[in-house]
Amino acid sequence: MAITGLLLSLFAIVLALHSCYGHPLKVCKFDQIYQVGDSISDTGNLIRESPIGAATPFARLPYGETFFKNATGRCSNGLLMIDFLAMAAGLPFLNPYKNIDADFRHGVNFAVAGSTALPIEVLANQNISSPLTSSSLTVQLDSMFTHFNSICYTEKDCMEKLKNSLFMVGEIGGSDYNYALFQGKNINEVKEIVPSVIQAIKNAVRTVIHYGAVRVVVSGNFPIGCLPIYLTGFQTEDHAAYDENLCLKELNSFSMYHNERLQHAIEDLKIEFPNAVIVYGDYYNAFQWLFKNAPYRGFDAMSTKKACCGIGGDYNFSVTQMCGAPNVTVCSNPNQHISWDGVHLTQEAYKIMTGWLIHDFLPKLQCSWRLIGVGVVKVEVDGRGNGEIKENGENEAMDMGGGFEVEIGWDSGAWGLGFW
Repeated sequence: MAITGLLLSLFAIVLALHSCYGHPLKVCKFDQIYQVGDSISDTGNLIRESPIGAATPFARLPYGETFFKNATGRCSNGLLMIDFLAMAAGLPFLNPYKNIDADFRHGVNFAVAGSTALPIEVLANQNISSPLTSSSLTVQLDSMFTHFNSICYTEKDCMEKLKNSLFMVGEIGGSDYNYALFQGKNINEVKEIVPSVIQAIKNAVRTVIHYGAVRVVVSGNFPIGCLPIYLTGFQTEDHAAYDENLCLKELNSFSMYHNERLQHAIEDLKIEFPNAVIVYGDYYNAFQWLFKNAPYRGFDAMSTKKACCGIGGDYNFSVTQMCGAPNVTVCSNPNQHISWDGVHLTQEAYKIMTGWLIHDFLPKLQCSWRLIGVGVVKVEVDGRGNGEIKENGENEAMDMGGGFEVEIGWDSGAWGLGFW
């Protein structure tokens, strides 16, 4: 096919997908997704594992009000990044492992809100307590092992079943640092546990690869100095403590310190496991892109550092009256806020971040894929607006070539195919 024809065919696909929802990660043909992590990813484990979890605000409205109209255990007003990733892969939302009656054919979510990378006993030795859960990263990996033992006959069988799975490790470690900082440790003291946290994450990646993982995304930490909980807890009159975005510089530098060491660990793991694809999930820069472009993405420019669900102070947040407590109000339009409760983000913010992340890591996942020739594009749309390209049998699918780079992207809140 001539170059002009190729460009026209690609443009036709762009137009066809622009008005409907596609599934960009479908090119990887993932059969399952497996997640370990904390409250950024938990879809309902904490509220099921103990009375303490069941009593948290995450088990009741207004959590879940936007999408589910009911609390599911997600620490947001609606969907999380793992939900959007599942949608992008054309898979159902991941059920929490603690939901014993759930369907786990397309993956399992082992993440538990409040969980730590380090075992709670290790943190206790540092005089750091984990108040919500004992389901640290090693406990989640043990649950994963138990699950795989229940679905696999042999190690070889497991390798075969998991070869087309996506494994998400983290974000994890944020709770270790949160607990330490809010229990009186200073930045230098918290830095001392970073090597141990990184080692725990590194060991987790080794473990999932030994289980059979081929593609693993290892996510870093957010710029915590931009979150209302930290802006409130470490508020100061020293103007030099804030950057150009009025975020706390020292706390963001700490997040970068963690992330840089995590990326070094990933490079070591790539050498150790040359047959695995290990990719860094850059939450830091995904958030920063969202933060800087918020006014152009429909967010209220005056509320980028304020909690939607909260009360009091410059950031609409109080640690003594958090979201879900009596008399704590919810903003009228969560879609215009980045922060949901001062700690976690809104569904809209997670959606935008997921689009940035997929654009960033999809090429690195090394998925092989093909496009359909000109004149044979057929888009089927279901009742919820989910679209899928179908191939016309009269023409062959063609491999991309000729030096063109085409990636899956996110456009105006809808999945689409585009040039980058």
